[in-house]
Amino acid sequence: MIDASLIEGENATRNADLASDYDALGERLSRRGVDIETLTDRAMRFGVAVPSWGTGTGGTRFARFPGKGEPRGIMDKLDDCGVIHQLTKATPRVSLHIPWDKADPADLLAKAALTGLGFDAMNSNTFQDQPEQARSYKFGSLSHTDAATRQQAVEHNLECIEIGQAIGSKALTVWIGDGSNFPGQTSLSRQFDRYLDSMRQVYAGLPEDWRIFSEHKIYEPAFYSTVVQDWGTSLMTAQELGDKAQCLVDLGHHAPNVNIEMIVSRLIRAGKLGGFHFNDSKYGDDDLDSGTIDPFRLFLVFNELVELEDTPGLNLSHMIDQSHNVTDPIESLIVSACEIQRAYVQASLVDRVVLEGYRQDNDALMAAATLRAAFRTDVEPILAMARARAGAAIDPVATYRTSGYRARVAGQRPQSAAGGGGIV
Repeated sequence: MIDASLIEGENATRNADLASDYDALGERLSRRGVDIETLTDRAMRFGVAVPSWGTGTGGTRFARFPGKGEPRGIMDKLDDCGVIHQLTKATPRVSLHIPWDKADPADLLAKAALTGLGFDAMNSNTFQDQPEQARSYKFGSLSHTDAATRQQAVEHNLECIEIGQAIGSKALTVWIGDGSNFPGQTSLSRQFDRYLDSMRQVYAGLPEDWRIFSEHKIYEPAFYSTVVQDWGTSLMTAQELGDKAQCLVDLGHHAPNVNIEMIVSRLIRAGKLGGFHFNDSKYGDDDLDSGTIDPFRLFLVFNELVELEDTPGLNLSHMIDQSHNVTDPIESLIVSACEIQRAYVQASLVDRVVLEGYRQDNDALMAAATLRAAFRTDVEPILAMARARAGAAIDPVATYRTSGYRARVAGQRPQSAAGGGGIV
């Protein structure tokens, strides 16, 4: 963790400028009938979970270039996640991936208490073969033609639930790489039936207060067909499984030009939107830092969420899921958490009454202008004030760099070896 006195000292050099910027923004917002304190309170109450796996360096299909101070295991990952939350106060929970993060639940809880963290949705892994497993997932897991392989995948998911129960998680995210690379390789219908049968067995193992999230992905590693390839199949899965099954939307898991905000709206209407994996994309499933490519799309997603936030039963799990190939993962996760929070606050600025009036009048231009007015508002003083009041850093990245945290852990953690096949 970072010494609290360093954060206080860094903030002391920025407090005066922040107060001036905050007052100026408050005056401008007041002329629009907006109370800045209400927005700051919303910012302080917003949180997004960080992925344990995101604290390490990712890679391309061809190579992985690890950075200094790579986490050696889940305890190091939790230390890094604790620093992210300490500096932002926007990432109070961590999403674990099993078996990557498998450890004694008592040890996980003890480390979480030290770092001020809780646990969000668990993530199972049946898209890789592990050294100790009896059967390979090369040709599928939950949808494999071999019943014993399917059972192995089911049991792994049940184990994830068991670990999650012990550490206070309340959900399981299931993403599989199952599919096919050649036409005719598999029966598209029977493969999906096998998947549903396996998922029913996992669903039956859910505690009463748990949810299961079906995550879709259009391709990779299955390039011809993927079992759960889009939101329609994910919705079908959730509807067939039952009330505790919902859909998880990853912003990078869609075909180019898909209207993701419309998907969000439809899933809320169906009562089946469970949560998000936030990242950004230029070409495909790029897993880039949130808001780096299309911040307006991120805003439009949150515009739908804010507009529908009072929908009965809506309980969303916000999580980051991204890969860091050329940046310090802690810095990228800090930036992403702040950008996601920014989109939420900007969407909270939309004048819903005025917008609805333009909609009723079919005034397309002014309706769009109403959204742009919120998106173009620089809400950084609100985000910074929310951090300052919570004891976090006014400028998280600058404070992190000043702290020397990366150099310190690099001296404690052995240098990771580079390698091929760096996708995570």
